[in-house]
Amino acid sequence: MDNLESKKQLSKLTSDNKFVLVDFSAVWCGPCMKLAPVIDDLAKDLPSIKFVKADIEDLDDLAAEYSVEAVPTLVLLKDGKEVARLEGALGKSALKVWLTEQTA
Repeated sequence: MDNLESKKQLSKLTSDNKFVLVDFSAVWCGPCMKLAPVIDDLAKDLPSIKFVKADIEDLDDLAAEYSVEAVPTLVLLKDGKEVARLEGALGKSALKVWLTEQTA
């Protein structure tokens, strides 16, 4: 999973990929750290989705743009527009079902 470095980078990714999942997180967030390996595994299992991580402290403007109020928050984008959102950490199987439903 790639780390986002700018809003511009996200714009490019959303134009190049049909689905992009943005994992808004923070280094001090325990649930975010537990979710990270789950997201890494899902990135391998679901290659049709581009997975990226956005640190809310480094990209506070992007977090504000997407109204992120809690971490972890997962925002699924399709063609640059938000299509689904999930707050909190789920297990791998539940998260995979959620993503599969959203991208069907």
